[in-house]
Amino acid sequence: MTRTLVLMRHGKSDYPPGVEDHQRPLNNRGRREAALAGQWLRRDGIAVDVVLCSTASRTRQTLQRTGIEAPAQFLDELYDADADQVCEAVRLHVPADAATALVVAHFPGMPETALALDPSGRIERFPTSAYAILEIAGPWDRLGMSPDDANRLVAMQVPRA
Repeated sequence: MTRTLVLMRHGKSDYPPGVEDHQRPLNNRGRREAALAGQWLRRDGIAVDVVLCSTASRTRQTLQRTGIEAPAQFLDELYDADADQVCEAVRLHVPADAATALVVAHFPGMPETALALDPSGRIERFPTSAYAILEIAGPWDRLGMSPDDANRLVAMQVPRA
């Protein structure tokens, strides 16, 4: 079974006074570009089976704006997660029979995870609303555990209108 992992950084957020980081919402650009990311994923035939999303307001809003309607789990451990924590969340929460999983989280966890899974170094930047699409060689419950895995970055998209 071919597995696809999509790593998406949340859309551009706003910085309202007195609002803590976890509760910051998307700004207008973030809402627009998150919707565009969803359109691009559908255009490219990416059919998401399961979503893992940080509990932060801006990641939840990003997911909502994409229009992706796959079953979602909102995980505290994805807020401020590094590559090891992202891989662990996938290992624990993505069902074995899922062909495509989407993770919506934060910088630097998203680019770190993409580079850990495919250390080819082809990711130069990972701005807001960007997403990386990776082909995953092994089962979900072994993600990131074997340095010999032949994972491959197949696309890096930066939705801009």
